[in-house]
Amino acid sequence: MADSFKIDFQAHGKVESGDLIVFVGENLKPADAVGKQLGRKAVDLIARAAAAESFKGKAKSAMSIVVPEGLPVDRLIVVGTGGEKDGKDMDFVQLGGLIAGKVNGKLATAILDLPGVEVTPDAVADMALGAQLRRYSFDRYKTKKKDEDDKSGGRLVFRVADPAAAKKAYKAREGVQQGVILARDLVNEPPNVLGPEEFAARAQSLTKLGVEVEILDDKAMKKLGMGALLGVAQGSVRPGRVAIMRWNGGRANDKPIAFVGKGVVFDTGGISIKPGAGMEDMKGDMAGAACVVGLMHALASRKAKANVVGAIGLVENMPDGNAQRPGDIVTTMSGQTIEIINTDAEGRLVLADVLWYVQDRFKPKFMIDLATLTGAIMVALAQEYAGLFSNNDELAERLIAVGKATGERVWRMPLGPEFDKMIESKFADMKNSAGRFGGSSTAAALLQRFVNDVPWAHLDIAGTAMGSPHNEINKGWSSGWGVRLLDRLVREHYEAR
Repeated sequence: MADSFKIDFQAHGKVESGDLIVFVGENLKPADAVGKQLGRKAVDLIARAAAAESFKGKAKSAMSIVVPEGLPVDRLIVVGTGGEKDGKDMDFVQLGGLIAGKVNGKLATAILDLPGVEVTPDAVADMALGAQLRRYSFDRYKTKKKDEDDKSGGRLVFRVADPAAAKKAYKAREGVQQGVILARDLVNEPPNVLGPEEFAARAQSLTKLGVEVEILDDKAMKKLGMGALLGVAQGSVRPGRVAIMRWNGGRANDKPIAFVGKGVVFDTGGISIKPGAGMEDMKGDMAGAACVVGLMHALASRKAKANVVGAIGLVENMPDGNAQRPGDIVTTMSGQTIEIINTDAEGRLVLADVLWYVQDRFKPKFMIDLATLTGAIMVALAQEYAGLFSNNDELAERLIAVGKATGERVWRMPLGPEFDKMIESKFADMKNSAGRFGGSSTAAALLQRFVNDVPWAHLDIAGTAMGSPHNEINKGWSSGWGVRLLDRLVREHYEAR
């Protein structure tokens, strides 16, 4: 990734060099105090430049004035905040990313006095978080880096009313920032570098933060009876793994909350092989597992006051002579049997065993799984929302609310006996694919058979975790989707007070 900013928080005062960032509403005027600091000539300059550039001060718009007359700075960057409604709905994380995308020097100063908008210490911290996430790029395998792609270093100064409070709020977000970047890095790694064993080793590194990590190998999984997960892994020369991560930050007797991730490090489709076009993207079929590792990093970094289990099933789905076949029947850890209809419906097989293991061993308050599970969810929701399936209304409503707050949005999809009936098999307890219709709901119905009445939510992140549309905080291929969403869920609802 590109080097992050050095972030500073300072009291309001004179700005004498570098880039200067100020904010204006639709009337093209900065806040009164900022206008006084800039002076009448600079305020008039903004108005003249806006007319020349057809800049209207709308939210998420910006213009630059090079070597502005009367100001001792290299560039004056004017950012629009829009009207009154825009101010109420301001996404400060995205705004921070917008700022980071406009600066290009070694020093930039943003005067965080926005016209008509309250800027709290938390809002300032969110802007700093967004700025850092915008700086991310995955270029470690490029031997020749273009200058414009390597905006190394740089210092971003936020001029605020209460620097100490802003610094404290930002400190609490640094773990989340690192967790998102960790998840992005994992998804972006090439599959020849990141196999199941290597992924498990990355999870093992969380011990440095106080996370307890346990790795289940082939022998342990066979002893537990994880026949569904092992069935997927058997086609690869690289053996599967399960990584169990535990953060014990809550009260000793509190039940844990649990997060489960699908970690198919590369998915050819197995014997039901995928078309060649675009198959390289299947290195990202472990984005659910990457999110869980990033989340555990975030929670441990900020010493979250909760007991949390993170579990990831790690396999590679390959089509060699030992691969499972359509028509095979596997026995899961729960004892239930699954007929394999399509070997490319493998993620639900991995999750079936890991979900059962987690609910059986840890007796959690709830479980949330994340998986790049179905292309069907993108047909329904494009790449704007993750699909949410749940057996618990309270958990679902909380996920929807924190999704709106973070911008990592979820949309609740249907579960019901009709979908459960569709996965019935002639020869086993269920089949792993029910065909094209309702593909996301039938996949979720299979998973529900392995949660054993524990409150549970399934997030199908096939559209949001990789190759998702660019925004102000993500210009790369992997978004690190879910880390901010779930960290906020834990912080708002499940930490000891």
